[in-house]
Amino acid sequence: HDSFVFARYLFMAVIVASIIILTGVIITLGPLDITVADAYRALIARFYPDYFNVDPLTSRVVWNIRFPRIVGGILAGFGLGVCGCVMQAVLKNPLASPFTLGISSGAQFGISIAAVLGISLFGGPYLLVGNAFFFAILCSVFIIGLSAIKGATSETLILAGIAVNYFFSAMSQLFKYFADDEQLRLMTSWGMGDLAAFSWAKIPLILVVFGVCIPLLMLKAWDLNIMTSGDETAKSIGVDANRVRIYIMLVSSLVVATVVCFTGTIGFIGLVAPHMARMILGGDHRFLIPASGILGAVVLVAADGVAMNIIAPTVIPTGIMTSVIGVPFFM
Repeated sequence: HDSFVFARYLFMAVIVASIIILTGVIITLGPLDITVADAYRALIARFYPDYFNVDPLTSRVVWNIRFPRIVGGILAGFGLGVCGCVMQAVLKNPLASPFTLGISSGAQFGISIAAVLGISLFGGPYLLVGNAFFFAILCSVFIIGLSAIKGATSETLILAGIAVNYFFSAMSQLFKYFADDEQLRLMTSWGMGDLAAFSWAKIPLILVVFGVCIPLLMLKAWDLNIMTSGDETAKSIGVDANRVRIYIMLVSSLVVATVVCFTGTIGFIGLVAPHMARMILGGDHRFLIPASGILGAVVLVAADGVAMNIIAPTVIPTGIMTSVIGVPFFM
């Protein structure tokens, strides 16, 4: 048993190492002539300026342009992977993903309102982001509230999610119909999903949400393990499946809405990463939840690296690339 646990930890350590290597490699891709060693040196020099001599231009490009995007990608991939994992567990559905609760269509609707009507709950730079976040959360709360009244079985949640998804998608389409070219471009590019919005200013906010929500999800790992054998079994052991389901849905909605309002809709990560982790590590959610997050981060950062460089200087939206790369993995 100990060797099995060690193997699981070793696997996660290997994935984390691969993220570190991937970071160095992705920073070097592009028109500037930076080596992998330069990239790491520029990053370390930020913390230990006395020991490393780095070209100021290299330092600026690495630290202000390339690295925030990679950190944003790691956080977004981690959040989507973790939420996909816990949602598949509580809904007992291999097709469940972070967007099952209509979160992406709610966020898209928020963007549509801001773009076409100029109506937003927040001003300044958070105009679009604030709207996307508010409507994503509104959407989830509505579905969770509905299923709480009807009894929060996995079927109720999925069906309510599908219904709300269709409704908000239709409303977004209606706004697209009335939008002018500029508004249409804004709505469409947001719907494709991209990591370009990340800067150092945005990352603390995401870290705060993750710092609160991810431990709250991890606390329920045992309950999720019990729930996989069915609601009745869980009840007999003293786990209230419906309450756990609503708790998980609320917490993960907050995580997903935070990611989505910055990145737009990036599909497939939350669907593929938990399946990959489950194939390799088995069904114990104590390991499965963090592993799904780390794998999600690897897939998203790798997909973004490919998207930025496959037909450089054109940058393909990350959301398109994750689906293209995600399909073979999913198969």
